[in-house]
Amino acid sequence: MADLAALLEPHIPALRRYAYALLRNHEQADDLVQDTLERALSRWSLRRSEGDLRAWLFTIQRNLHVSRWRQDRRRGMPVEMDEAVLPGVPARQETTLEVHDVLAALDQLPEEQKSLLLLVGVEDFSYDEAARILGMPIGTVMSRLSRARLRLRSIVETGRTTLLRRVK
Repeated sequence: MADLAALLEPHIPALRRYAYALLRNHEQADDLVQDTLERALSRWSLRRSEGDLRAWLFTIQRNLHVSRWRQDRRRGMPVEMDEAVLPGVPARQETTLEVHDVLAALDQLPEEQKSLLLLVGVEDFSYDEAARILGMPIGTVMSRLSRARLRLRSIVETGRTTLLRRVK
């Protein structure tokens, strides 16, 4: 084993230079050199004794580099947790809860206000069309719609109904 180390040691600086030229990162270059030397030692019996040792080592290193490059390309770029980009689509739970709150508040409205809000707000009828559908004057439509919007807003904001007092 000592004679193998004596044969490999003179080539390490050249292997490091080549690895750094390939990777432009000292830590990754050192890892590549170490893997090259491990591969050379584990496959020493497969080496041609008459072949050039330096060329064999550089071939191993280049093949390891190309294999890692292909593997990294398949996996994608590694990203640190702090640098990770948030998902492109926001979570929908909060929006769903808000919709449920508005629908529950809508159910608390009196029927004439609820149907008027749905006709104008959801079905996009004009005040005039809603007045004809409900058979009432346009002024009544506008005042009921105003009261319905105020009440719906207060229910959603406070989370409870605000009952109107009857005045006789």
